[in-house]
Amino acid sequence: MSGKLYIVPTPVGNLEDMTMRAIRILKEVDYILAEDTRTSGVLLKHFEISTPMQSHHKFNEHESVEKVADRIEAGQTFALISDAGTPGISDPGFLLSRECRRRGIVVECLPGATAFVPALLDSGLPCDRFVFEGFLPPKKGRATRLEELSQDARTIVVYESPKRLERTLRQLAETMGSDRPASVSREISKMHETTHRATLGELAQYFAANQAKGEIVIVVEGYTTKKLKKTEN
Repeated sequence: MSGKLYIVPTPVGNLEDMTMRAIRILKEVDYILAEDTRTSGVLLKHFEISTPMQSHHKFNEHESVEKVADRIEAGQTFALISDAGTPGISDPGFLLSRECRRRGIVVECLPGATAFVPALLDSGLPCDRFVFEGFLPPKKGRATRLEELSQDARTIVVYESPKRLERTLRQLAETMGSDRPASVSREISKMHETTHRATLGELAQYFAANQAKGEIVIVVEGYTTKKLKKTEN
């Protein structure tokens, strides 16, 4: 009899965002696949979860996918978690989920925390249609992708690291226009959560002078929305 794979979101900051269902699943499965067992160990200890953990991260997932899928087919149940948020959203998870589905293994995805949803809502920009980019290409294809996004009518959501934030904002301003409305959210749901709303040019200047810390979500207004606003004026 086949086992099952659960994809379980974990809090992006505040531990109170953990759902009762997620706690129950993590206690009931045979094993937990964790992006970083040290980080996840803190979470599991807090909720008194003693299920054994195994590492599953971007450096080993290509090698471990087949073995884990074999074990699930043999009847074991696994829960996949990342350091924070929903596995597969700019975190490891897609390869294992795809392999399980290819084999006909049941994959159950729990709803839960992601950083980009609260950042999008907090931006004050249209959220009825948006494009989630995750992390932009670091080098190859970056300029091309930025140019494509500059013409996209949907609100644009991008993840970025604190070290690259100012550079990315500057490139966005150069490609999309320094007057394009945007926001930068950091440390979503944590004690020092902040959201700065301004133009891309203003945000680039601000973060050039103020080093950001923590996980970053950039939200940029879409091209068509900006164009329509100019027409109305």
